[in-house]
Amino acid sequence: MFDYIERPRTACALAGALSVIGNLPDVIPIVHTSTGCGGNLANSIAFGAGYLGSGYCSGSAAPSTGITETEIVFGGTDRLHEQIKSTLELIEGKLYIVATGCMTEMIGDDAAGTVAEFTSDGKPILAISTPSFKGDSYRGYEIVLDGIFNRYLPISETKDPKLVNIFGLVPGYDPFFRGDLEEIQRLLTALGLKVNTFFTPGQTFENLTSAPSAALNIVLSRIWGTELVEKFENRHGTPFWVTDLPIGPEATDQFLTKIADKLNLDAKKLIEHENKIFYGYFERTADAFCDGDLKYYYVSVTNSNYAIPLTRFVTRELGWVLADSFITDKLTDTQKSLLQGDTSFTFLTGVLEIERAISTNHLRNRGQRYFDDISPLYIIGSTLEKRTASTRGAKHLSVSFPLYDRLITDRGYAGYRGGLHLFEDLIGQIMSVKS
Repeated sequence: MFDYIERPRTACALAGALSVIGNLPDVIPIVHTSTGCGGNLANSIAFGAGYLGSGYCSGSAAPSTGITETEIVFGGTDRLHEQIKSTLELIEGKLYIVATGCMTEMIGDDAAGTVAEFTSDGKPILAISTPSFKGDSYRGYEIVLDGIFNRYLPISETKDPKLVNIFGLVPGYDPFFRGDLEEIQRLLTALGLKVNTFFTPGQTFENLTSAPSAALNIVLSRIWGTELVEKFENRHGTPFWVTDLPIGPEATDQFLTKIADKLNLDAKKLIEHENKIFYGYFERTADAFCDGDLKYYYVSVTNSNYAIPLTRFVTRELGWVLADSFITDKLTDTQKSLLQGDTSFTFLTGVLEIERAISTNHLRNRGQRYFDDISPLYIIGSTLEKRTASTRGAKHLSVSFPLYDRLITDRGYAGYRGGLHLFEDLIGQIMSVKS
């Protein structure tokens, strides 16, 4: 049966690669693909991820070969050589990454061979293969980091027992990646660790080069980054731990306890301190939350990274009733099996098919005298779910890509502070209709 997605929630591997490179310090992309391809992909992530925008020499300013019919017929390696040469001369960076697109891959351009001409002269440059037929944007995330950590950086002979690397959150396609990483970094730093997040504003290129010396790789995703860290362990000898992104005090208590056990640290004082702060704020909302009976049925529509931690927090700590949970990634059966647990997920991507599934699973009251309705209803998803929420008379909060009805700076939902932020945002949408 023919399968299509009428409103995509991700782009191609090249888009994911460009989003990663554009958020790494002193790393410069060189886009080797058709004219306009890089700019279109840059706009999709700049606006679809809470108006993420772009950074130094990324986005629409990324160097590009912009091949046309001539290169398609005669090959584009000469054009690539020219673009690499001019980029190295004009743009200051510490690592340059050539990322290929569909057309240059289909005509057989040897990007790696062209790059080798420069690496033989000691230039810091790397080639990666990121056409759309390699996968979507999440796959692009893995391809870039695999190239940097498992091909470009040298093996470290020594390990720093206090240094950890964080993987799993995909820049832009996890719209709150910066705020989430900063909260994880804050907590682990308070635990006595040094943390490489790679993508937050305080990170430098030295955080990339120090990664092979880490004592542990922490993957905040059951799907994305796991293959990367397996190769990382084979090359650099660094063990890894795959876990869910912690949201709220219950999950974060468990997260810190397990990290402390793995690295022979004591997390008890930190957990007590953070719980005191969290509940000091949370208890002030008890009158509004409980007396106002602000408890809802809810439907979640998110990627695989957020599905489990979000539903766990909203169900177990806020007491809301989960009606349906949709995961929008295009996953293999093996990947889907990794997400099974307390919650039963439905794997759908299209906006209309999700809307139809909600309508089928939860019939609406047509004036019956007695009707078991899921009301009041709240849909936690992407901006694409706004119409679905409106037709159901439901509240709505955008937390997943594409997200273009909110502007995100350092907002995040991870950890203790993130749990408060998520609670605040959920209730804020309810309060906004009061006059």
